[in-house]
Amino acid sequence: MREVRVHARAGQGAITTAGILGSAIFRSGRYAYAFPYFGAARMGAPMNAFLRYDDKQIRLRCQVYEPDFVLIVDKTLTYGYNCFTGLKTEGVVIIDDDKENVSQYDLPRSSQKIFAVPASRIAQEVIGRPLGNTVILGAFAAATGEVDLDSLLSAVEERFSSKGAIAEKNKEAVKKGFDYIKENY
Repeated sequence: MREVRVHARAGQGAITTAGILGSAIFRSGRYAYAFPYFGAARMGAPMNAFLRYDDKQIRLRCQVYEPDFVLIVDKTLTYGYNCFTGLKTEGVVIIDDDKENVSQYDLPRSSQKIFAVPASRIAQEVIGRPLGNTVILGAFAAATGEVDLDSLLSAVEERFSSKGAIAEKNKEAVKKGFDYIKENY
């Protein structure tokens, strides 16, 4: 079983991120289970969303404490919260930040990898709002190979199907995140 923990602030699309990724993984024939965790529901409050996926049914129903992957939608959360807690030995982090800033993040083990993508900046250019969650999904696909780009794009299309142009812009954002990792790492 693989586990993903998403760190974001309420309103930045963490639940949407986990749901889209789960849907994309499900499309590839695996089981997926995505769910949120948050305290008082207020815009801007720190929150998490989680995803588990496997080739067999998933029965575990608790938070993800030892993730294989950590997606950080808001880098300011790394200052007050230890987003890297429990990250597995070979774990991978995708963070919304500039590549030049990666050295400031102190991962617990040298075998862990961190990929920075300027997701908010890319989203602002493509979508018109600095919500980089779909950019991070594209970066996740490129950095890990855990989900193929076509499944991810189909899941984005499904999630935003009633929103017309928003679906196309988010699909473009996914592609930009994917391409950024392929070109820079």
